[in-house]
Amino acid sequence: MLPAILILNAQLVNEGKILQKDVLVKNGRIERIEGSLAHVKADYLIDAAGEYLLPGAIDDQVHFRQPGLTHKATIATESKAAVAGGVTSFMEMPNTMPPTLTQELLEEKYAIAAKTSLANYSFFMGTSNDNLEEVLRTDPRRVCGVKIFMGSSTGNMLVDDPNTLEAIFSQCPLLIATHCEDEATIAAQTTLYRQEYGENVPIYCHADIRNVDACLKSSTLAIELARRHGTRLHILHISTAEETALFDNRVPLAQKRITAEACVHHLWFDAQHYYTLGTRIKCNPSIKEARHKEAILQAVLDNRIDVIATDHAPHTWEEKSQGYWKAPSGLPLVQHGLQMMLDFVAQGKISLTQVVEKMSHAPAICFQIKERGFIREGYWADLVVVNLNCPYTVSKHNLLYKCGWSPLEGHTFRATISHTIVSGHLAFSKGKFNESKMGERILFDR
Repeated sequence: MLPAILILNAQLVNEGKILQKDVLVKNGRIERIEGSLAHVKADYLIDAAGEYLLPGAIDDQVHFRQPGLTHKATIATESKAAVAGGVTSFMEMPNTMPPTLTQELLEEKYAIAAKTSLANYSFFMGTSNDNLEEVLRTDPRRVCGVKIFMGSSTGNMLVDDPNTLEAIFSQCPLLIATHCEDEATIAAQTTLYRQEYGENVPIYCHADIRNVDACLKSSTLAIELARRHGTRLHILHISTAEETALFDNRVPLAQKRITAEACVHHLWFDAQHYYTLGTRIKCNPSIKEARHKEAILQAVLDNRIDVIATDHAPHTWEEKSQGYWKAPSGLPLVQHGLQMMLDFVAQGKISLTQVVEKMSHAPAICFQIKERGFIREGYWADLVVVNLNCPYTVSKHNLLYKCGWSPLEGHTFRATISHTIVSGHLAFSKGKFNESKMGERILFDR
């Protein structure tokens, strides 16, 4: 039996409202939400006076690199970083080594997480040009979805055969999440820039090599396939203003068949940052000029884009320090994604209730997660206490990523994560971890 936790005097942020409430957590669940529970006894007391209580963030796109790429990261290290950043649940991608292309390999990742993940977890089933039978064996109640790389990936995971795409979109009953970049467009741009610069391509050319047309063409194709077959489609990491026009805000999220995700780095950085951060912000799809981040934020605010995530993708410093062609794409962000959005709250760009909607409620609705994503009696207690007026400076000594670096080093956030409760377990409290209990496997109401 888990110790009971009593949270007093919190400003509870949930379902569009901010109300002062006390919360009692028992046996992993939220047992009571009331105006005053000061008379109730509990094993742990958190006095959250002056602080805000949020439902834990659900990050629907991370790369934790295990198995096979554990020199970059492990499920243990990165889930710990996630919890410190207020992320209580994650959905991890299949481009590990070997790629997650069979049910057996998928369950091996779940077994690792059960033993080592401090956060709650789910893993995407991977697709290739030749594993349709394995994909169709995926249990929709126990797996978050199926991932299609309609653009570059590691291993045998680029799905570019039109017949395979038709088959997956027409037969797969699960949510399909897509990475959308047109490979032919990227290949043509790569040839042009190699001809001009050889091996010494400037990093700022990344936005032109992996350009707007590549993203728009691929996203348009995915949407056409989904509409033709009635597929449940979720397009990841929208990076262009042009793509935002593809999505609808006239339908409630629970009724949408086609949804979209924005990532924090495409809201935070723009092409000017290549001159100061170089390959540290090289990612796919690329970070582009400033007009795109402004349009993406507007699409988040008006509900054309439904979810905010991190696409946490760590590489070693040595790998990222190579020249343009050799430096891998990806940024480590899961520890700071929520703080990035809270900075936007402080700047007046988005409201606190909207951040909770996009990082907690919407992922739960979008993926039909069972009993998570909201602060409701009877739900799993995935909770985060944040202090919006406690500055926190990112430095190497407080980074928890195995890779040991961040493109945000030196930045001072306005807010600090003070406590994180994962499935009723106080996993993180004022900088200290309790790893006596791991997170739970996420289940789905499908």
